[in-house]
Amino acid sequence: MDNAGYTQLTRQSGLLREIQLIAHNIANLSTTGFRREGLLFSEYVSALGHEEESLSMAAARAHQTYLTQGTMTMTGGTLDLGIEGDGFFTIQTPDGERYTRAGHFTPNQAGDLVTPDGHPVLDIGGAPIFIPPAAGQIAIARDGTISADGQPLAQIGLVVPAEQADLKRETGVLHRIDGDVLPVETPVVLQGFLEESNVNAISEMARLIQVQRAYETGQKFLDREDERIRNVVQTLGK
Repeated sequence: MDNAGYTQLTRQSGLLREIQLIAHNIANLSTTGFRREGLLFSEYVSALGHEEESLSMAAARAHQTYLTQGTMTMTGGTLDLGIEGDGFFTIQTPDGERYTRAGHFTPNQAGDLVTPDGHPVLDIGGAPIFIPPAAGQIAIARDGTISADGQPLAQIGLVVPAEQADLKRETGVLHRIDGDVLPVETPVVLQGFLEESNVNAISEMARLIQVQRAYETGQKFLDREDERIRNVVQTLGK
C-alpha cells in the first residue's frame, strides 16, 4: 500500500470510531444525566525526504464530553435531584470517586444515599450521606443542604474538573477526573427534578449521515487503489 492508501486508512479508522460514538450518543437519548461525547481529530505530518512530499496522517484518539445543560423534567421524587448549571455529584465506587449528573438516588438498607447501582453519594466533605430511617419530611435546599424534619443532615458535594479535558467517561453516566477537582462555588440543586440527556436527536442523526457518507467515499477510494495496485502487479508479472 502506498502513502495515499495509508493516509486514507487512518482516516477510515477515525471515521469508524466516530460512527460508533454517534451511535452510542443516539442510544442514550433517554438516559438521565447522559452527556454527549464527540471525537477530536488530529493531524500528524512527517517529512519523508528531500525528494518526496511530506506524509499527512489523521488520528482520532481524543474524546470530548459536552457539558451543555440538559432539559429538566419534574418527577416529584423526594430524592430525585437535578443540577442546574455547572457541577457533578460525587459518587464512591470500588474504583474510587466518580462523577455523574444522573440524580436518581435512594437510601439503602443502612440508610446511606446511593445510586441505582448501590454506589454511595458523597457530601461536600467526601463522606457518605446518611438518611435516618425514621426521618420524616426530607427537604433539599438549592445549595444541596439536606434536612430531615427541619434539621440539617448534610450538604451534597458538587464539583467540576479544573480542566474540562480531564473529564473522561468511564461507563454510561459515570465519569472520572484525571486532574484537579474543584468545588462548585454556587451550586444549584433542584429537588424533585431529573436532568435529561443533552443529546440532540436531529443534529446527531444529521452528523451520523454525514460521517457515514464520508466513510463510504473513503472506502471507494481504497477499493480503487487496491484494484490499481493489482493491475500494476499483474502487468509487471507478465
